[in-house]
Amino acid sequence: MMKCLLTLCLTVLILAGCSRTHYYRLGKSELVLYLKKPAAQKVFFVSSLNNFKAVPARNVSGAWEVRLPAGGSFSYFYIVDGQPVTPACHLQESDDFGSRNCIFDPAVETVSGTTE
Repeated sequence: MMKCLLTLCLTVLILAGCSRTHYYRLGKSELVLYLKKPAAQKVFFVSSLNNFKAVPARNVSGAWEVRLPAGGSFSYFYIVDGQPVTPACHLQESDDFGSRNCIFDPAVETVSGTTE
């Protein structure tokens, strides 16, 4: 019985770690967003910071990285291999095209340090 419980706990921990596909690191002057999509060929970051112009993300070992100056709130989504992707995030809004965007708000996000 104890062996089954231990196996169950380890499985839950492993699966919980694997589910973290969208996270960030916020420093004093820089925000780095990560999107884990190891099979993706191209990923673009699209945000209100530049009127929703697609900016290429950089692949760093299967996690696509975007570096931004730290600052105020903005909305965003990704384009992964030509398809719009809105990852799970704490705050979302509807856009004008029937989809959803994430909202990064440093006042909310600094509490957790990651978005799942």
